[in-house]
Amino acid sequence: MAEQPKKFLRFKQLRERVSLSHSTIYEQISKGKFPRPHKIGIRAVAWLESDVQDWIESRISARGSQ
Repeated sequence: MAEQPKKFLRFKQLRERVSLSHSTIYEQISKGKFPRPHKIGIRAVAWLESDVQDWIESRISARGSQ
């Protein structure tokens, strides 16, 4: 099976996907608990969809092991 193409998520898409506030996302990034964004332009960043999906799955797994 072929690997899915990589896709970037801009901030609005990211927030819709993870349901976290702007400040919470950046706080978690600073603590190393959330994927870091990639610089895609002079004033633009985005997150790899696969990194975000991995983070979501890790949160689900962590909940199941409590």
